[in-house]
Amino acid sequence: MFERNIELLKKTVAEHGAVMYQDVIMSTPRDQYTAKNLGRWNEIMEPYEKIQLWQSGCTPDYDDRDPLQPEPYIVFVPAPGGAKGASTIIVAPGGGFQTRTGYEGVNVALYFHNQGFNTAILTYRLTPYNRIDAMHDMQRAIRTLRCRRDELGISDNIAAMGFSAGGMLSANCATHFDAGDPNASDPVERFSCRPDAAVICYGAFTFVSAIRPLFTRGMNPMAGRDYREAVYLAPEHNVSPDCPPFYIWQTLSDDGRHGMTLARALEDVGVPYELHIFQSGMHGISLADGENDPEITDEHCAHWAELCAEWLRFNKFESA
Repeated sequence: MFERNIELLKKTVAEHGAVMYQDVIMSTPRDQYTAKNLGRWNEIMEPYEKIQLWQSGCTPDYDDRDPLQPEPYIVFVPAPGGAKGASTIIVAPGGGFQTRTGYEGVNVALYFHNQGFNTAILTYRLTPYNRIDAMHDMQRAIRTLRCRRDELGISDNIAAMGFSAGGMLSANCATHFDAGDPNASDPVERFSCRPDAAVICYGAFTFVSAIRPLFTRGMNPMAGRDYREAVYLAPEHNVSPDCPPFYIWQTLSDDGRHGMTLARALEDVGVPYELHIFQSGMHGISLADGENDPEITDEHCAHWAELCAEWLRFNKFESA
């Protein structure tokens, strides 16, 4: 059923379908950009086979407040030759919790598919929903894949990978999780939402540590609607020895202390991690192969993806 998604993914990337080039961005009035971006994402995703995270009409706190935001779902892409017990990477694109940066979802999913992993592109809720809603969407995606493991033919290993805002969600899900409720009437809720690995790609930004934030409370409610929620959403303040291993990378275009602060917190409680802060490159560069909105290629920064695939295998993630 989902094998068709492989060919669709290859076609989307080959046609540069998920990249919104600078001339398009600059020619779009600011007040129209979000709608254009969300509409483009919906158009790109329309032909794919999807897995809805909740039955239609049953998504908690979902309504028709934004007609451009469908109920959350994943697009599952089997590993080459079929899932065959391979591990799965959930890919969450960025976009400042306002839009969806398409190439951080589609292109990245194809890269790690080609590395032999199953991938699942996550469409999570954005403003005017809140960040807790978005976090619940990623947690539900993890539970859903585990619940349907036998049907999909995948292993139990799931990594949460996200870029920018998606990286923040990945870090949140790797620090806030539960084992599931064995007595839940919904079978999906009986499964754990703890990822087995977290890949944080220029994300994990925080309001409450002594580093320059990307979002600040008052400017964007996704940083936390009050100080208590801001602390809850700051990954470095919520790590525990039970957290999964982290792969963290960013560039110096963001404050390097974002990665270092999170890594220090993980070190303090004994959670394995790998940290890369590239001197070159910029926020939003994704695979650094030119297939991004700013059309930037950076051969040095591009090594992050190869290193990440090696790191996943080192941490017992099976590939086809």
